[in-house]
Amino acid sequence: MTMTEIDRTLRELRLSGISATLETRIVQAQACEQSFIETFSLILQDELDRRRSRLIDRRYAKSGLDERVTLNDFDWRFNPKLPRQASFELLTLKFIAEGANALLIGKPGTGKSHIAKALAYQATLQGHQVRYLEADDALAQYSLGTADEQQKILRTLLEPDVLILDDLFLARRIAPVGAELLQALVHQRYKRRRSIVVTSNRVVQDWAKYLGDTTMSGTILDRLMHRCALLEFEGKSYRLKEAAARLARSSTDD
Repeated sequence: MTMTEIDRTLRELRLSGISATLETRIVQAQACEQSFIETFSLILQDELDRRRSRLIDRRYAKSGLDERVTLNDFDWRFNPKLPRQASFELLTLKFIAEGANALLIGKPGTGKSHIAKALAYQATLQGHQVRYLEADDALAQYSLGTADEQQKILRTLLEPDVLILDDLFLARRIAPVGAELLQALVHQRYKRRRSIVVTSNRVVQDWAKYLGDTTMSGTILDRLMHRCALLEFEGKSYRLKEAAARLARSSTDD
């Protein structure tokens, strides 16, 4: 076979990882006088790497995440009292294996969403199915759906290994239908031992007020917090810090 024929055959066999690097591996083998086994191992590894990369990309695309962030990207020095150790413990993803939850509560702009997104991205890298939602928008959208559409949404949100509900109660009140979805999600994922990560600016003592139902709030919190890591975020706002820096730069430029 010529190289063109080999490349065509590899593509027909869907071995794009090998196809992409084969010529380079041949040159490398000749230059370094590698054995057949060593060269063949590298070629196979190229295919595995390509497949893993594509699988991660597919999981990320389905996750709903809008950015790939890590805990190493986070400026821990700005608010030194943040729960750094507990955040890195969550990054081990043991809580997903245990069917536990995580609740990140605290002031706006202190990094809760960043931590939640970092956990979600790490979970996609480790082979977990993830779904990230801006909580209030998702619950409001659900409220507008037909009964069939709502059932489909519920089934979809029960499937992932971990569900991220970011900025819950940002708008203070949730429509009754959205509140019912939240209760169903927490209850059914609890029974299936599938994890939920919630971030919120609202302390749990006030959730009944935002749900408009004390009994529902108690039911949700009972299941959400039974197996749960509770992280509290205090300190200054990163967003205000960045806004102040932009204003300072703008004043300097003027």
